[in-house]
Amino acid sequence: MTPTDADIVIDARGLEPPEPMVRTMEALEHLGAEATLVLLLPREPYPLYRALEINGFSWQTARRPDGTVEILIRHQRQ
Repeated sequence: MTPTDADIVIDARGLEPPEPMVRTMEALEHLGAEATLVLLLPREPYPLYRALEINGFSWQTARRPDGTVEILIRHQRQ
C-alpha cells in the first residue's frame, strides 16, 4: 500500500506532539469500515499503538529509507 492508495493520508512529520495523535484520532472517527488511513511520522508512535488496539483498529508499520515511519491503519476484521 502506498499513501496514494489510502482513503485518508496524514503527513505528520512536521507536527509537534500531541498534534499527530489528535489528528489521527479525529480522522479515525470518520474512517469507514473498509477504508484505510496512512500516517507518516518521523518516529514510532508507541502510545498510538495502544490507542488503536483499544479502539478496534489494526495497523502495519514500515520504515522508509529516509527514516519516515509509515503506518497503515484500518478497522480490525471480525
